[in-house]
Amino acid sequence: MQVHGPSQIHGAQDMKGPYSSQRANGSKAPPAAQQADSLDISPAADAAAEAVGSGDIRSDLVARVRQEIASGTYETSEKLDTALNRLLDEIS
Repeated sequence: MQVHGPSQIHGAQDMKGPYSSQRANGSKAPPAAQQADSLDISPAADAAAEAVGSGDIRSDLVARVRQEIASGTYETSEKLDTALNRLLDEIS
C-alpha cells in the first residue's frame, strides 16, 4: 500500500485487492480455513433473558426500587447490614 498524503485521492479498487491469489506456477492458493462464529452467553445473562421471557419480573417492585434509588432513600443502614450478613453467610 502506498500513502501519498491527504491530497492524493484514489479511485475505486477491486474487492479482491491489488494482490493476486494465484501462485507462480498458476495454481490457486488453498482456501482459508472456514471458521464459524460463536457466541457465549453467561449463566447470569441466560437467567435474565429467561426471566424476561417468562414474565417473572415484578414490575411494581422494579418501579418502586428505581424510585427509591432516584430519591436517595433506597440504601439504608439496615439494608446494608442485612446484605453484608447474607454475603458473610454465603462465604463461610
